Amino acid sequence: MAKVEKGKFAKKQKRDDIFPLEKENFVIIGIGLLTIVLGYIALSGNTVEGFRQLTLSPILLLLGYCVIIPIGIMYRKKEKKSVQKTAEGQTQ
Repeated sequence: MAKVEKGKFAKKQKRDDIFPLEKENFVIIGIGLLTIVLGYIALSGNTVEGFRQLTLSPILLLLGYCVIIPIGIMYRKKEKKSVQKTAEGQTQ
């Protein structure tokens, strides 16, 4: 229950600090950052008209920024429901 201190309510609850990103998320984000760095490396060069500068680097940068990094942020492991169902069936 809430405790009253000087007209304010102080809640006595422990706050569960759960960090939503796990190891797999950081690996995917790292791959995305590596792709972005490779895109910028491909972008650098002396020639203006080349395959690397005009085609490869925009593809790598687009993949890194718009595909891989968001996937790394939103990715979650799927829980195994079959294992949970068998465990529940054995206990009953």
